[in-house]
Amino acid sequence: MMTDITRLMTHDHRECDDLFASAENAAARGEWDKAGHALNAFAHALETHFSAEEEILFPRFEAVTGMTEGPTRMMKADHRNMREQLDLLRDAIAQKDSSAYEGESETLLIMMQQHNMKEENILYPMCDQQLAPERTDLADKLSGHLDGASK
Repeated sequence: MMTDITRLMTHDHRECDDLFASAENAAARGEWDKAGHALNAFAHALETHFSAEEEILFPRFEAVTGMTEGPTRMMKADHRNMREQLDLLRDAIAQKDSSAYEGESETLLIMMQQHNMKEENILYPMCDQQLAPERTDLADKLSGHLDGASK
């Protein structure tokens, strides 16, 4: 059974995935304005997710476990790589380049799938376990951050 942090953050991954698919579908149809708006919505949701992890979850995990060179460091590196990939997608939309968008989109999709699997199967359960005494409060903070940024 998933616990608070795992359930919350996994659900947010799925919401980001849906926004990503909307951008991808619009680009595939050559609807560049719609693709740009959808990509911006996805980028905002993704950045909100990353900031919830980088500003709230990861610092607590690192403080409690003392692990600063482990899984959180790898996830932050993944975040940087995905942010760079987003820039390539923005460029492809600006150029109205379907084939570039398709290729960069496929790369980002693979990156996100691998990243999400590591978080959902390893890091989030570790957070739920290591942060058990404060898990509910932490999940509330994360939820407030995710909800607050979407408004």
